Amino acid sequence: MSRYTLAKCKLCRREGVKLFLKGERCFSEKCPIERKGAVPPGEQGQKRHRRPSEYAIQLRAKQKAKRLYSVNERQFRNYYLRASKSRADSTVKFLQLLESRLDNVVFRGGLVPSRSVARQLVTHGHILVNNKKTNVPSCLLKAGDTVALSAKVLKINEVKKSLENKDTIIPAWLKRKATVVKVNRLPQEDEIDADINVNLIIEFYSR
Repeated sequence: MSRYTLAKCKLCRREGVKLFLKGERCFSEKCPIERKGAVPPGEQGQKRHRRPSEYAIQLRAKQKAKRLYSVNERQFRNYYLRASKSRADSTVKFLQLLESRLDNVVFRGGLVPSRSVARQLVTHGHILVNNKKTNVPSCLLKAGDTVALSAKVLKINEVKKSLENKDTIIPAWLKRKATVVKVNRLPQEDEIDADINVNLIIEFYSR
């Protein structure tokens, strides 16, 4: 299944919450969630009053997480399968797999304003992992790995603003120094700032 590439605002409206897919631009007064509320896109959105089924609730939880991390269905299901076979807590393992993706670490480390920008920089070869150019956004990092920006992207406005933003909160499992982010360890469940219900996702795939 291909990755959804249409208007990001429609994805937020479909899930009923802000997914912040555009980074700081999501705070704009033009945001559809702010203007229209959590109404699904389409004329029929306001007419839906039926109580969602258990399956529908699980599906929405899955879709929300997929869109938040910008992961396609095949990758997402593979993360579930990998987590379910792990000896560790499957819920924690699933979240760790999502969080340890290269594009997510670039974003979480405050190098860029959003995961979409991170993905773009990675695919264009502007990200170095352990001093080696890497162009695979789904590359999974481990403790001790370092991520750095190439010199070419330091002049990009979005990158400059992110690096200069003093309000950016870097999670404890990461450490940033200038334009380099180091993975100290994999995150624990309570350190992951993502409003997703992994239990519902696991229930969806366990059907």
